[in-house]
Amino acid sequence: MRMVVKVGTSTLTHSTGKLNIRRVESLCKVMSDLKNAGHEMVLVSSGAIAMGVGKMNLQAKPADMPTKQAAAAIGQCELMYIYDKLFSEYHHTVAQILLTGSDVEDPQRHRNFQNTMFRLLEMGALPVINENDTVATAEIAVGDNDTLGAIVAVNIHADLLVLMSDIDGLYTADPRKVPDATLIPRVEQLTEEILSLAGGSGTALGTGGMVTKLNAARICMEAGCDMVITNGMRPKDLYDIAAGAAVGTRFISDKGGER
Repeated sequence: MRMVVKVGTSTLTHSTGKLNIRRVESLCKVMSDLKNAGHEMVLVSSGAIAMGVGKMNLQAKPADMPTKQAAAAIGQCELMYIYDKLFSEYHHTVAQILLTGSDVEDPQRHRNFQNTMFRLLEMGALPVINENDTVATAEIAVGDNDTLGAIVAVNIHADLLVLMSDIDGLYTADPRKVPDATLIPRVEQLTEEILSLAGGSGTALGTGGMVTKLNAARICMEAGCDMVITNGMRPKDLYDIAAGAAVGTRFISDKGGER
């Protein structure tokens, strides 16, 4: 299986912006083990701005664009240092790719991206992808690595995209506000009813929400790639997800779609 795992800021960091060491170590260990089992793994990682905020001991996520970009430049170095160190402990080589929207919109750059990704996977590397937050002001404003994860998954013909978030999956209502909301384990069509369940962004340091996750599901499902929303607090759930077990919410694609 070729699997893309997207991790959000809430998965990687504490509310202080500092690294959640235990969780990130567990994530890298599980992904390394799945790679050892024969799966091709790609990591789409948020967290550069939040890591920069934590490293520079800023009081909150910056509001102005230059400071966001500066925080991203500082935090991305820290993020890749951590991934390189942790994956190396399990004898896996990481490769950093920073993308902007134009990298997939421009035909030549799009081909270059695909060629690089396929060659990295052939070489056995583990690509780590993030938005190029230091220069891509539009992407920072949207803060949408869920869609980025879907674009990456579709472009490398992945079998599965896993969005690791701060929620267990898609619910019948916002479980933070409605105690008896129930988890929807399986979605085969993005009906108006399903789309109406999307809410706003989740945490102060993150900017994603269910809207972007359902948009990512649409991109994947139309291209023949399944997608799962699961809670990033439990990286070991990736084992069950890879085995096809019912974890979180699985969006079932039309396998007959374009690949």
